[in-house]
Amino acid sequence: MMADENFNAEIPIKENGASEPVDGNEEASDVSSSVQKDGDVQKDEDEGKEVSSKKKKKKNKSKKKKEVPLQTDPPSMPVIDLFPSGEFPEGEIQQYKDDNIWRTTSEEKRELERLEKPKYNSVRQAAEVHRQVRKYMKSIVKPGMLMTDLCETLENTVRKLISEDGLHAGIAFPTGCSLNWVAAHWTPNSGDKTVLQYDDVMKLDFGTHIDGYIVDCAFTVAFNPMFDPLLQASRDATNTGIKEAGIDVRLCDIGAAIQEVMESYEVEINGKMFQVKSIRNLNGHSIGQYQIHAGKSVPIVKGGEQTKMEEGEFYAIETFASTGKGYVREDLECSHYMKNFDVGHIPLRLPRAKQLLATINKNFSTLAFCRRYLDRLGETKYLMALKNLCDSGIVQPYPPLCDVKGSYVSQFEHTILLRPTCKEVISRGDDY
Repeated sequence: MMADENFNAEIPIKENGASEPVDGNEEASDVSSSVQKDGDVQKDEDEGKEVSSKKKKKKNKSKKKKEVPLQTDPPSMPVIDLFPSGEFPEGEIQQYKDDNIWRTTSEEKRELERLEKPKYNSVRQAAEVHRQVRKYMKSIVKPGMLMTDLCETLENTVRKLISEDGLHAGIAFPTGCSLNWVAAHWTPNSGDKTVLQYDDVMKLDFGTHIDGYIVDCAFTVAFNPMFDPLLQASRDATNTGIKEAGIDVRLCDIGAAIQEVMESYEVEINGKMFQVKSIRNLNGHSIGQYQIHAGKSVPIVKGGEQTKMEEGEFYAIETFASTGKGYVREDLECSHYMKNFDVGHIPLRLPRAKQLLATINKNFSTLAFCRRYLDRLGETKYLMALKNLCDSGIVQPYPPLCDVKGSYVSQFEHTILLRPTCKEVISRGDDY
């Protein structure tokens, strides 16, 4: 339309400003020039249409880019599809204090972090999966659920969201769903008929990993509000441990701070008051690649190791609050197993043990597994072979850890990373 208006506007200017045509040649030239102008106008119009259509196409493309996919309910979309940029959100950042304040602005330390960015992104992806899975589980867990169904729902959701890929991405260790006086390392074996009850205190401890970078994180579920102070004790103690952790901090100092907070709590259960205790022989721990326990222990009572935390280390800061003795022992049927990280070649005589070891190496390597996972892979009649691997020192059994019967234990846990410039609580979410 703009081209037509400009052309019409030229005609009166020509009539007023120019003399009348003198002969036929001039008239012919005017006609030819007007034809040329008509052609130019048509060409301009066509070009204008092309430009506007290109603009429209570009606008449509940009609209598509802005549309961020949302997670389904129940969750089934891999988190990699929810973050098209491939960059995953960082956890809660806590600044170092005292002698380490200088790290925050050190250009050298920032450069070290830039070099480690792919590793950080991998563990953040695992943490995002953990957050989304636990949010979903909290919405569906209720009394009357079969524990086996609960675990398989959780594990299948992890497999979908993390885009399970052999040893590159998947579950880091079996789902711990220890009840009441059982503090850790309990998951149902196949055929177990245990049902979750209203008065149960369940520790839901599960792990995710990308390329062996593990997120180890746990929380406690209790339906009866009488247990709230017990849960609050372990939640506060864990947050205290995270706050105290840092580069060059002695592990024993963290334990002392945790115990002080933990034992400031009391809980009334069925009319009886209990002093909350830290379980003295359970610890947090350093985490390595494909290694859930990497050698250092973070005590939850005073008087532990003088060893210091170091730059670049991952730690699982976890605390256990108990109404019992505050001391656990191995009990009940074993479900958790893990290949020893430093084991060399050990000759095996039983062909079935060799075959089972090949399955473990292929599917779990040095990550923990449980009997349900072997069942899922189609392994049958493997208990004798598994015992042979344990007896020979290749595989380590991890039986359930229990306080006195009738007591209650709660647990909270986060994975932290001691970055060169700050402390990142990798697994922190809106929930805890």
